[in-house]
Amino acid sequence: MTELGPVAWPPAPIRTERLVLRESEARDRAAFIELFASPEVGTYIGGPRLRDELERTAPEVPGRRPGFFVIDLGGAMIGMITLDRRDAERPGHVRPDAGEAELGYMFLPEAWGCGYAAEACAAALGWFADALPGEPLVLCTQSANDRSMRLAAKLGFTEVERFEEYGAEQWFGVWSSPATSG
Repeated sequence: MTELGPVAWPPAPIRTERLVLRESEARDRAAFIELFASPEVGTYIGGPRLRDELERTAPEVPGRRPGFFVIDLGGAMIGMITLDRRDAERPGHVRPDAGEAELGYMFLPEAWGCGYAAEACAAALGWFADALPGEPLVLCTQSANDRSMRLAAKLGFTEVERFEEYGAEQWFGVWSSPATSG
């Protein structure tokens, strides 16, 4: 994946009412492994990864790269948000030259249903709109993932198309920052 572009990284931690979006640290490794090994989290992303494989291969500080935010609640990682360039070879684009920024998110099951994803993603969208004004942001999720579909709507993503990928129907939407929308 191509990096986000001309943005300073890491940004200062982003604070919301209950959360902090921050750069990954070594203390996040166990939660990172838990996230990727979780059968519930893996339901719509190809299944969980093997815990022993993750223990062997996860770096000491997983996710330390531009576009990767740890979602911190009270000093502990509860999830992550990614902002990456969408691969040109994949279906789903809103620009003729592809390469749009894409929002991704994963949260530990114990954090589901508390509004943390909406709060964290809204903060990440605000940061994105300031850092890359006028840049479109896309989101792709399985249409069967009801929680993710509701979150996309709540965040203001609008459907562009649906297509088959990874053996399932995918919903593909775009978000425009308030400064560039309508």
